[in-house]
Amino acid sequence: MTVYVDKEQNRLGRMIMCHMFADSIAELHSMADAIGMRREWFQPFSFPHYDVAKGRRAKAISLGAVEVDRQRGSAIRRALRNSLVFRAEWKKAIASHLPKV
Repeated sequence: MTVYVDKEQNRLGRMIMCHMFADSIAELHSMADAIGMRREWFQPFSFPHYDVAKGRRAKAISLGAVEVDRQRGSAIRRALRNSLVFRAEWKKAIASHLPKV
């Protein structure tokens, strides 16, 4: 299993952010914990990911995350969307993020 960080440079206030995603949501959360991300920063709806600032991105890479360009990142996300195992995990992640009624 692999964690990926893309090369995006999106501004959020004064920060420059990229996306971190993984082959499994459990592995994504594990890396997020390792680099000091809060679980409430997890974004499951469009595609399971975290927006990561440059400093945490560098830490993720030092811990084994793989840097991908836009084309490779899109191909990986497309393959994951087609994976029945990943889609089941994604569905659970979305359900856990929905407000309890």
